Amino acid sequence: MSWQAYVDDHLVATGKITKAAILGKQGGIWAASSGYNLAQNEQDALVKTAFTQPDQLRANGIHLNGFKFMTLQATPEEVIGRKGERGVFVIPTNQAILVAEYDAPTSAGEANIVVAKLADYLKSVNY
Repeated sequence: MSWQAYVDDHLVATGKITKAAILGKQGGIWAASSGYNLAQNEQDALVKTAFTQPDQLRANGIHLNGFKFMTLQATPEEVIGRKGERGVFVIPTNQAILVAEYDAPTSAGEANIVVAKLADYLKSVNY
């Protein structure tokens, strides 16, 4: 299965995720939903500092596709952001970082279940 299929079929097609991307932990976008363009500095913030220096994310917020989310939680296992009715989950796996945005009426819990399920699967196959 292609990385694009994971974004399209396992995240966005659920109806709970509005935009998504899979980044490589070494950098680069492996796949992204249509029109979801993460600038290099946005990618770098996730790949290089989100899980190693979470205080920077807490102080500066999460910037994705030109939109700034307030960081609600930043741990080595998960980053959660929110602004208004929009939210984002960023979850690392062994080799990748899943980025998934959601919007009302989807709740944070519903979105988290979708992203965590894919993250768990990728970890189980060493990705």
